Amino acid sequence: MTIETVSENKAHGGVQGVYRHASSATGTPMTFSVFLPPQAEDRNAGAALPVICYLSGLTCTHANVTEKGEYRAACAEHGIVFIAPDTSPRGDGVPDSADYDMGQGAGFYLDATQEPWADHFRMRSYIEQELPELVNGNFPIDPDRQAIMGHSMGGHGALTIALRNQGRFRSVSTFAPICAPSEVPWGQKAFSAYLGDDRDQWRKHDAVALIEDGATLPDLLVDQGTDDQFLSDGQLRPDLLQQACETAGIPAKVRMQEGYDHSYYTISTFMPDHVGWHAERLKA
Repeated sequence: MTIETVSENKAHGGVQGVYRHASSATGTPMTFSVFLPPQAEDRNAGAALPVICYLSGLTCTHANVTEKGEYRAACAEHGIVFIAPDTSPRGDGVPDSADYDMGQGAGFYLDATQEPWADHFRMRSYIEQELPELVNGNFPIDPDRQAIMGHSMGGHGALTIALRNQGRFRSVSTFAPICAPSEVPWGQKAFSAYLGDDRDQWRKHDAVALIEDGATLPDLLVDQGTDDQFLSDGQLRPDLLQQACETAGIPAKVRMQEGYDHSYYTISTFMPDHVGWHAERLKA
């Protein structure tokens, strides 16, 4: 599959690139970023590196974490490729909403079945199938050493994608994830619009429900700020995720970070720790 180079910049001895391609899953152009650490210079000698896929939250594009996530120094130290896709299809003819939590920028990492969303909003297929094939074919990635992480809506995506793809990822981490979308306003609004009213379909996109239904996770790390405004208004529910993991025997570390909020100030603070935590498991 052909990709177009939007930009490439040297950073921490490696290359931070932004790329675009025509997506068959969404029927639109899709943009994503890739950081190749300096170890990737050996790719002509057959080197294949571990990879972290990062999924962003509501209203974000690939650019938010690329510009503010502060992951590059840690990825360069540990020799890890870092991939950041967009959060939804975009462009002329793609339906949208005036609400920040629906439409473009709010794909929820699912394949919509309801109009007007069904034609383009196929982010589950894009993240689970198309994007991995694309990056594996164009970058020096070891498909046997994958990790996934995400923030907020992207934390929901990271959890559910790992739960549906048993054995694909060695580790999962999240910042302030939407843990039980079927039980909170963000998820109920999105699931009703994208999937309809059949709650059995909702369970396939709900981390807590998937765990209750028997799916499992590798090692899980969650950082949640205590001053996160979306924690206090009940949108995130890490308590339900922790309870589900304890019941299922899933090794989960849920850290409540005193005084931190929902922003990239929080993410950038703990990102190096997350990258190092993944590195231990990717290199094992």
